[in-house]
Amino acid sequence: MTTRVKICGLNDAPGFDAAVAAGADYIAFNFFPPSPRAVTPDQAAALSARCAGGPLRIGLFVKPTDADVAAVLDAIHLDILQLYVDPARAYALRTRFGRQVWRAHGVSSAADLPTSNDGADALLIEAKPPQGATRPGGNAVSFDWSVMAGWQAPGDWVLAGGLTPDNVAEAIAITAAPCVDVSSGVERSRGVKDPTLIRSFIAAARAA
Repeated sequence: MTTRVKICGLNDAPGFDAAVAAGADYIAFNFFPPSPRAVTPDQAAALSARCAGGPLRIGLFVKPTDADVAAVLDAIHLDILQLYVDPARAYALRTRFGRQVWRAHGVSSAADLPTSNDGADALLIEAKPPQGATRPGGNAVSFDWSVMAGWQAPGDWVLAGGLTPDNVAEAIAITAAPCVDVSSGVERSRGVKDPTLIRSFIAAARAA
């Protein structure tokens, strides 16, 4: 099975165009203002309009209100909501907006691996944020992928956190991830995507 690829945190035309041209399955916009990759709904809509169709569009939200999500959906079509919320809130947003939901789930050991998807369409498995982190998510850090040996996934899932063009093939080999997610691992500087790294990452994931 070919591993699916998500390029997250796109915020400029070169990065967006490279992800589309290289065949990304998903392209994601970050709507969490503290992030250096954050975009406004209008900025995301302008980028998305560069390609009719193509990869599915994802919006990343951290503890959003209904109004936060509605404001984004008024400006841009999103196929999937990627959420940093608890399971009950994720289910409520899924019901309210009729979109697929990917819920982030932090892992540091085998004991943290989920046994239920709690109604999410997919779980985004990534490292727990380090002590003192100002943002949720992998924070460009990977966890020990070997802890996933023997894990029975409760549904669709995505491997994220600390992935780069140099290690994504190894990560897929160890975890058998059906989908991989990258953001900072394809940047030339903080918050700035590198089209060459995007192409290399997708090629490495496809070849794994």
